[in-house]
Amino acid sequence: MAGSEARLRDGELREVLRRGLVIPAHPLALDAERRLDERRQVALTRYYCDAGAGGVAVGVHTTQFAVRAAGMLPSVLRLAAEAAGRHQERTGARVLRIAGAIGKTAQAVAEAVLARECGYDAVLLSLAALRDADDQQLVAHCRQVAEVLPLFGFYLQPAVGGRPLGHGFWRAFLDLERVVAIKVAPFSRYQTLEVARALVESGRSSEVSLYTGNDDAIVADLLTDFDLCPPRPAVRFVGGLLGQWAVWTKRAVDLLDSVKAAGARGASPAAACDLLRLGAQLTDANAALFDARSGFAGCVPGIHEVLRRQGLLAGRYCLDPGEEMSLGQMEEIDRVLAAYPSLNDDAFVAENLDRWLS
Repeated sequence: MAGSEARLRDGELREVLRRGLVIPAHPLALDAERRLDERRQVALTRYYCDAGAGGVAVGVHTTQFAVRAAGMLPSVLRLAAEAAGRHQERTGARVLRIAGAIGKTAQAVAEAVLARECGYDAVLLSLAALRDADDQQLVAHCRQVAEVLPLFGFYLQPAVGGRPLGHGFWRAFLDLERVVAIKVAPFSRYQTLEVARALVESGRSSEVSLYTGNDDAIVADLLTDFDLCPPRPAVRFVGGLLGQWAVWTKRAVDLLDSVKAAGARGASPAAACDLLRLGAQLTDANAALFDARSGFAGCVPGIHEVLRRQGLLAGRYCLDPGEEMSLGQMEEIDRVLAAYPSLNDDAFVAENLDRWLS
């Protein structure tokens, strides 16, 4: 059930995040009139929970930032929290609730308060609205939001509205006590390394977890020891908070389990190569779903298209009627679906769809 009593304490939250979780970035289910489709919104959360996701991220880019102007954010947060709560009552499995927060400080704090009231565990904090702020101002902003809920840092790629965030910012950000994790999603190896190096230098790698948001490098991130400041210990990405994991989520859980198993036994060169081969297929699929060749313009409709084909969504409807798939994107999705049938979880969805929609 939603409510502040359902939230994890900071120490418990850190412990759960350190285990490494699949956290899908939750889409927004709309009907043909672009009204919130509550039945399908709940069905999506049920899908993620039953697929084995360890958390859901709601009110983030994949949910569409315009959900706020449409007045839907409170309902969307509540529906996901309630569905996750019912899953816990039924199975005993606690699914983390991560709420996106955006805007300047007053808005971000207000959204964090709303998330806390809905029983969310942490805030995934976008800094895109503070485009002209310096590092000191950014950290002051983050500190005020952290007074409400623990922080999941967020490096959003500039192509979909993020802003550059240098090593100096991340090093200062990591001095905030209530930082519990960072989603690293600049789609850049150079910028990814800056975040990883800041975590190594902070000495907080046992407290703050790295989560990949680099949909173009999921497996590479998860397999890599970031040994950047020897003799200090290397850091690793333990899980992912990803738009791509909003689809084929059961397979994402299987993938993360495989990476963990390989790491536990010391991945052989053959096992690592097999996982990297799969990673290349995932990146190719992501290029189609996220519409990489058109600057990611069709990324949300691309995710919706896969969920529509599975029956989870009624259509590709976005809040902006003009937000649609790009020319040739449908053909690219057809291509990757045909080329990599092992990536989808269609059978799992078909087996459970009626129950999720009931």
